[in-house]
Amino acid sequence: MQLSFDHDVEAFRAEFVAFLAEHLPGEEEAAQRSESSAHVPDWARRWQRLLFDNGWLLPGNTPEFGGRNASVLQQYVFHEELSKRRIYHSFNPQGVGIIAASLLSFGTAEQQRQWAIPILRAEITAALGMSEPGAGSDLAGLRTKAVRDGDHYVVDGQKVWTSGAHHADVLLTFVRTDPDAPKHKGISVLLIPTGAPGVTRRPFPSACSPDDLDFNEVYFDGVRVPVANRVGPENEGWSVANGSLGHERTLLWLGFADRLQDLLGDFRPRTELDRDAYAGLVMDSYALRLLGSAALARESRGEQDVPALSVLKVLGSEAVQSAAERALDAVGTDGLAHPAVTSPPNPLNLEHFSGGWFERYLRSFSGTIAGGTSEIQRNIIAQRVLGLPRA
Repeated sequence: MQLSFDHDVEAFRAEFVAFLAEHLPGEEEAAQRSESSAHVPDWARRWQRLLFDNGWLLPGNTPEFGGRNASVLQQYVFHEELSKRRIYHSFNPQGVGIIAASLLSFGTAEQQRQWAIPILRAEITAALGMSEPGAGSDLAGLRTKAVRDGDHYVVDGQKVWTSGAHHADVLLTFVRTDPDAPKHKGISVLLIPTGAPGVTRRPFPSACSPDDLDFNEVYFDGVRVPVANRVGPENEGWSVANGSLGHERTLLWLGFADRLQDLLGDFRPRTELDRDAYAGLVMDSYALRLLGSAALARESRGEQDVPALSVLKVLGSEAVQSAAERALDAVGTDGLAHPAVTSPPNPLNLEHFSGGWFERYLRSFSGTIAGGTSEIQRNIIAQRVLGLPRA
């Protein structure tokens, strides 16, 4: 299969390549590293703001929101050029890709002015408050409550696994506003400033390192939140949640394809079994790009096939995990060394994509969880792609 594009798409690519050649931050400028998914170093804030101001942050957006009304194929080549250089357009991916995007879809004009544009311009950063103890990926099981008190809500409860919360300025938080409604009803969405009285953030390390502080427990103790900070209608947060994750999933497969390509480039088969496993992973890589390109072509024709994205999510995330595990097995006990470097580092990327093999394997599990777990994706595939009945 050969993926080719019309002149307008290639002209769009050439314009972006020229922009990168002129403005890409240098290695010395990018010396300060990101400490979490909501910590954006000063140089990266300048870079993100430059992208926004020139319409290159999210090209599919309108110009006032950091884009240039790009088609889906133009957006694809934009991401393709970023991935070739292993460059992030934002070190606050949830803030830009989910939270600001959700505000553009569901927020008021004032919320977009007050929150979305500052997030997109890296003036503030944001984190996503979804998961809770005992609920995990089951958003409908959340118990954090928000009780209406005049023109405020009073919020009490706890979130967990909240990536970057200790560095974020605001949390897009899912709360229960009607405890008597069915599980998927009675949920609302609030923008909660992390500096508000009663908000406590406690970062905790991952299994990769005691210094790897991205996850947080977040506690809400009588936090007063203006009703004006509610995103969407009261008790209709389930629609906002589906829209939020939809923003995350559209081109998610491309990120997995890039990670898989990186792993294949760094994997050094030693035995016949290693080489056999490597060949299988190469086929996974081709299959992912083939299916992803077919989905891209359908979308460019205006054909919506949202359930098929679940197929790409499962294939991509699990192929990356399998590749990391195979590479770790091939290296043996040497792969347990930490810290270690297994790939040439890039100052505009995250270190853990070039860290030790055990770390790369551990981090592969996030792909099978974030954006909807593999179990949830398989349910979607079974019911909405294969047409199987519910158990």
